[in-house]
Amino acid sequence: MKHMFDRAKIKKTDIILIILILIIAACSFLWYRYQGTPGAAVEVYLDGALTATYPLEQSAEYELTGAHDGHNHLVIADGKASITDADCPDKLCVKQRAISKNGETICCLPHKLVIKISGGMENELDAVTN
Repeated sequence: MKHMFDRAKIKKTDIILIILILIIAACSFLWYRYQGTPGAAVEVYLDGALTATYPLEQSAEYELTGAHDGHNHLVIADGKASITDADCPDKLCVKQRAISKNGETICCLPHKLVIKISGGMENELDAVTN
């Protein structure tokens, strides 16, 4: 008994279809990534509790103290927030890109810090009225 896959060959139209699907997926990813709305404030959470809120439109630098007396350096400039220095072992928070859109976050798990953008226009409708 011959298997179906023994005789299967990739045709030119199959390759075109695969390329078309990959292009559509890439365009969808890029659209989703860059369609967010700008935020208005930077919220700092320590161990799940909101500890500070800073305006995103005002350039400033803050030294944040996290769990286990860990330190993170928060920089707000040009409407974006980023962690530029930290004394955590992996420094993943420093490697994350700057955030500016509503709902974006930067996390430092060793220090139990979460930096979140909020206050911009909402992406979704809460209700529709007539």
